[in-house]
Amino acid sequence: MTRALLVLGITLAAALPAKADITHKIQSSVQLQVDGAASQASRVPSSLAVSGSNLHASLRQNWQEKEGGEPLDTAPVLGTLTAGSAVGYTPGAYSITTAGDAFSYSESYIEGDATPSNTSVSSGVVTSLPMLGNTTTTSGGVAGSLAGTIATDGAMTITAGGAGTTATGQVVLSIEVD
Repeated sequence: MTRALLVLGITLAAALPAKADITHKIQSSVQLQVDGAASQASRVPSSLAVSGSNLHASLRQNWQEKEGGEPLDTAPVLGTLTAGSAVGYTPGAYSITTAGDAFSYSESYIEGDATPSNTSVSSGVVTSLPMLGNTTTTSGGVAGSLAGTIATDGAMTITAGGAGTTATGQVVLSIEVD
């Protein structure tokens, strides 16, 4: 009888369902990217620098007349700023303070950028970018034949695009048993 109970116990234990949680996940993604065009421009200002020794300059025109009636001693000046144009420059004229002594003179001028017109965006495109003293321009990508697909069996197909494009495909399979 004990033997029959043992066989019956084993048979019942084998016939009971087992408890197990199984989770199966499939995640797939394709990312396609086309770089946009960009431009960064900074205006360069007009600047004027003068230095020297044993020279005389004055802001008044004709402060002192040189032989022949030519004006001397005029300081260099920047022109008037007007919208849409650069400033401009008028060089100076100098006389030596102490005749016969050594002198030095340096004058430098940088023409700044004219005031640019406004840029506008039409259909996501800037038709003309400003070109200023400091300009960095990056061309945009060309989609071309850029494409990507993932089939239900996980097979990936990625087709390269033109310059400035990126395609990334990914399939992640996971099985979890608790």
